[in-house]
Amino acid sequence: MFIIKNKYFLIIESIKDLDVKKIKKRNKFSVIYRNNKNRENIDDLGKFRKLCKLKGIKFFVANDFKLTVSLKADGIYLSAYNTSLKYLPLKKTKYQLIGSAHNLKEITMKIKQGCNLILLSKLFLVNYDKKSPFLGIVKFNYNLKINENLIPLGGISINKLNSLKNINCKGFALLSEIKKKPANIINRLF
Repeated sequence: MFIIKNKYFLIIESIKDLDVKKIKKRNKFSVIYRNNKNRENIDDLGKFRKLCKLKGIKFFVANDFKLTVSLKADGIYLSAYNTSLKYLPLKKTKYQLIGSAHNLKEITMKIKQGCNLILLSKLFLVNYDKKSPFLGIVKFNYNLKINENLIPLGGISINKLNSLKNINCKGFALLSEIKKKPANIINRLF
């Protein structure tokens, strides 16, 4: 069964994590490049960005405005730990701002920073940290009443895609499932 939402956010840490050529639907997908460890070659990133543009995929860079400008990205992604207000003037430019939050305090900060959309984590229990708290569907839907621009992130696996029907949101974001089972997720979404 397919889950139909307006937006799919695919968070990658390397351009090798995702084969953009397999994405067929236009204007539904956004790629967030979040690589804090090993920066990739700027030329390779430029080619990846051009391919995204040809496919109608929005491209965001995490926490790096200089890289955002040099790649002519669609916007910038502000991680939950990024609490700087220096990105506030970007709200009046062509760049979109997407934020990430884990709780109400961080949601409020992302609203102050001028984020158009906020990825709220963790929706489900994640495999890599069984003791860490997660929201679940009921708490996530309650937070949607606070801000309707929330996108679920965290613990969304192939088995839990059907559970997203119970969430009244614009889309959802995937991180670890892209790295673990790219072929399976591509078949389900694309």
